[in-house]
Amino acid sequence: MYFFIAGIVIALAVGLIFNRLIKYRMLMREAWSGIDVQLKRRHDLIPNILESVKGYMGYEQKLFESVAAIRSKLKSAHEIKDKGLAENELSGALKSVFALAEAYPDLKANKSFLGLQQSLIEVEDQIQLARRYYNGTVRNNNILVESFPGNLVAGMFNFKTAEFFEIEFATQRNAPEVKFNRTA
Repeated sequence: MYFFIAGIVIALAVGLIFNRLIKYRMLMREAWSGIDVQLKRRHDLIPNILESVKGYMGYEQKLFESVAAIRSKLKSAHEIKDKGLAENELSGALKSVFALAEAYPDLKANKSFLGLQQSLIEVEDQIQLARRYYNGTVRNNNILVESFPGNLVAGMFNFKTAEFFEIEFATQRNAPEVKFNRTA
């Protein structure tokens, strides 16, 4: 009788943990789809940004080719870590475009360029929100997969930890470095 009751309790515990693992997997997929939508919006903006800049920076062809090559690399990135690395590379290239734009006062005043830059800021804000949600779901999943007794159930049903999504943004500016001179 005691073995029967213990068996039922264990089966219920395994079932509850299994259902939580399924829940977190679904939440991670949902969260990733939110990031994916925003990344696609970002990628769709890039040709428009480059086109608006080309007339001002015609001789910067190497930079435009670099951005195009990175965009191609993004299409072949399937793992989250690879996507993050490629997106960071794209952010670096876009930062170069915006840094060059600073040298062209007419471009900095161009309403079309400013509108595209503002759109990119808004998309990157949405990516940031989606990234936080995704990383929160990954954290919850990883805690359950790695802690006892969840790790036993996760091992039985081949649940794995997931990778966090890290990305730099083209519109982020580094905080200026402040140094104080000590005079005695």
